[in-house]
Amino acid sequence: MTAGIKAIRGAALTFTGNPFQVEDEQFVRHESDALIIMEGGVITAFGDYAATRDRLPAGTEVTTYTDALILPGFIDTHVHYSQTQIIGAHGKQLIDWLSNYAYIAEQQFSSLEHGREVAKVFLRECVRAGTTTAMVYCTVYPQSVDAFFEEAEKINVRMIAGKVLMDRHAPPALLDTPRTGYDDSKALLQKWHKRGRQLYCITPRFAPTSSPEQMEMAGALWKEYPDAYLQSHVSEHRDEVAAVRRLFPERSGYLDVYDHYGQLGPRSVLGHGIHLTESELARCHETGTAIAHCPTSNLFLGSGCLNVDNLQRADRPVRVGLATDLGAGTSFSQLQTMNEAYKVAQLNGNALSAWHAYYMATRGAANALYLDDTIGSIEENLEADLMVLDLRSTPLIEYRMRYCKSLEESLFIQMTLADDRATRATYVAGELVYDRDRDQPHSF
Repeated sequence: MTAGIKAIRGAALTFTGNPFQVEDEQFVRHESDALIIMEGGVITAFGDYAATRDRLPAGTEVTTYTDALILPGFIDTHVHYSQTQIIGAHGKQLIDWLSNYAYIAEQQFSSLEHGREVAKVFLRECVRAGTTTAMVYCTVYPQSVDAFFEEAEKINVRMIAGKVLMDRHAPPALLDTPRTGYDDSKALLQKWHKRGRQLYCITPRFAPTSSPEQMEMAGALWKEYPDAYLQSHVSEHRDEVAAVRRLFPERSGYLDVYDHYGQLGPRSVLGHGIHLTESELARCHETGTAIAHCPTSNLFLGSGCLNVDNLQRADRPVRVGLATDLGAGTSFSQLQTMNEAYKVAQLNGNALSAWHAYYMATRGAANALYLDDTIGSIEENLEADLMVLDLRSTPLIEYRMRYCKSLEESLFIQMTLADDRATRATYVAGELVYDRDRDQPHSF
């Protein structure tokens, strides 16, 4: 076997364009018998096996996957690792759920060891679900960020994360100040941003829990480090929208709060966006701000149904990526999240296709993160983050697939019936980190 070179063979699919904007399936590349060669963490060759095998160095072992589909690793654009321990907690709606569960759990992250324990579980579940990149909320405690990045660095997974900024309307133990929030965030950014595959994200939790002074300092920090990321929540619930109007009466709307404090633009990703107005969506388009679509948590908390079809309107498309939003989201699986996205779209009068759903979890999510030149597709010179989807992972799916007539139907069956059991293998930077048949992630 040639050292440092990995090669896998099997059917493969990747997006080459945006199915919301391109018709006649000119947005997807499918190879029924593909060869993918990886070296140094990147894809060095991808194509039909017969046409590509000459590029395989002599002696290289090829791992072949049958009854499977090789996909780019899934990308989760909005998730709280600190809420892993409260996934599936019964609640009323957003504010009640935060008070009774999220804020209580997050106070435990004053312990570095607790943060490490939860980060290990979170990352294990990500790779079991085929997720290779996520945009992650830590907690107000700087040590929760260190714990997360330390564990992510061990398996060389590309993660985007940051310390939550929150100086009001939360338990005293979870409050920082505008100054400490700025100082801690800056120190963490300087320590972790672009260290290996890790990226830092300035993280005001949402406008109601940050004072105007803190919002101003968050915007100022991003101006100092414009290649960093910024994440927050926007227009998730109507009561939340009303609260923002009361707290920021001088602003024209929820999005305008972030706009006023310099928090819109490329690499700004706002979770939810369900109740954004037309003028606010136009502003997202103008600034290049992305929305993270969180259908599972939106249904779980009764927040509403984001109209993705309208979000992608041709005259002012808004960048959008799919997100699990744990722990109000109820699964690490992006397949299950696609399932919920389809149902949400139906409630909006649209039938979301499998093409649209998988795009939002791969190339579309990478586009939302301004990383589509790095991850999100199977393409030469992109980072080798891949997941192998078992197309017959359960007896029911195996039976249903006997009657499948097309590739798109096959994808739809997987997104409605499958879950993490369908992840046969996960590759991170060209290394196998999860093999279902061995039943343990290799690097944990």
